[in-house]
Amino acid sequence: MSTTILGIDIGSSKICAIIAEKSDNDDIKILGAGIAKSQGLKKGIITNIELASKSIKNALNDAKRVAGTQYEKVIVSISGAYTKSIDSSGVVNIPNRDIGIREINRAMQMADHNANIPNEYEKLHILPYNFKVDDQEFIDDPLGMNGARLEVQVHIITAQKSSLSNLEKAVKSAGVEIDNIVLGGYASSIAVLNEDERELGVCVVDVGGATCNLVVHTGNSIRFNDFLGVGSLNITNDLSTALHTPLGAAENIKINYGSLHGNANDLIELPVIGDDGSTHEVSLDIVSNVIYVRVEETLMILAKALEDSGYKDQLGAGIVLTGGMTKLEGIRELASAIFDNMPIRVAKPREMDGLFETLRDPGYSTAIGLVLYGAGHFTPYEIDSNKKLRYKDEAISPSKNVQNILDGSDNDTLLNEESGIESARDKLASIADIKEKKSSDGLLSKIWNRMTQLF
Repeated sequence: MSTTILGIDIGSSKICAIIAEKSDNDDIKILGAGIAKSQGLKKGIITNIELASKSIKNALNDAKRVAGTQYEKVIVSISGAYTKSIDSSGVVNIPNRDIGIREINRAMQMADHNANIPNEYEKLHILPYNFKVDDQEFIDDPLGMNGARLEVQVHIITAQKSSLSNLEKAVKSAGVEIDNIVLGGYASSIAVLNEDERELGVCVVDVGGATCNLVVHTGNSIRFNDFLGVGSLNITNDLSTALHTPLGAAENIKINYGSLHGNANDLIELPVIGDDGSTHEVSLDIVSNVIYVRVEETLMILAKALEDSGYKDQLGAGIVLTGGMTKLEGIRELASAIFDNMPIRVAKPREMDGLFETLRDPGYSTAIGLVLYGAGHFTPYEIDSNKKLRYKDEAISPSKNVQNILDGSDNDTLLNEESGIESARDKLASIADIKEKKSSDGLLSKIWNRMTQLF
């Protein structure tokens, strides 16, 4: 059965809504997309729920108009500005020595239980990066293996409860019920990385309008993530200040002439800020210098964050750059110099059926990644924002709301094999207790009636 997925990337400069369909044979086709200018957000943080909701609704309405269909599953991004991360581990015994989904879930739940999470934070992703069966380490996938003891190490991404609540309110006000919330940097990595890069170790840097998200992948999962409240809008502000021109004109300069290479002989005419009708000429060399200084500073801060993470030496595949700022000419060469000549790749979202030309832009990596996440393209195992275990090759269930309408039941337990098994067992036990009680009551009643007849 095909599933229709809605991905909503809530960015600081734009809101992007994409509706896609996953077919029975796992093919994904883009059906429609809508893009709206962000309002009520600053550096990834919602500052006005009403304005943010209006922007989300505008993007959603455009996407629905193009797609001509409704959606069944809703995946929404959250900025790294809200998040903190921690590593944890869990160990469980395997009495029957056969490791299945249930045992993997138990180990991950134990790692979750052992983590020390502040009260004001909610777990967003629990991502296992290393399994150990008995004394054998670095197991890629323990499913189906034989062992008496299963240990797992996990990377837990948490988000502020208040921020999650504000995000949910803004999206709900736009007429949408969220099924999953995904870290923006995680979604971007799903859209741009290939299997070799994940295996060798890679750092994804998504440089957006007002934020940068840094995610380190080694093996099957995320090992480190960080956030920087600087983006391409800072270049626009710098150009406006340095060239004494309005922000709109500065943005056009960045889009049309954005380069890190100097062009000393070329001049452009710009309006003067605060003086209607007045213009002045500016050398493109000055424009390039202003852009260069800001981009260099941004990349140097990111390089320092990567150095401090302790994972720099584990990145065999180097750095993958994506996001709107990567369209600047010369950014790959500058990044290579700043990141100590590590391999640098500037990435666009992966190709798929129906992908509009607009969506091939690096600025839409997160939005494409959300759709892919909803279609099952995530780490082999994960406990998601609903505290449900997700795993490769699982059946993609429709939204809770859709399922409730279909059968009038809560679909929560259906999404989690562990809880589903326990629920079924509890029901069977309850039925058995009732039958036993009824049987016992019936026997006592017969004995009492017989005694009353005798005496």
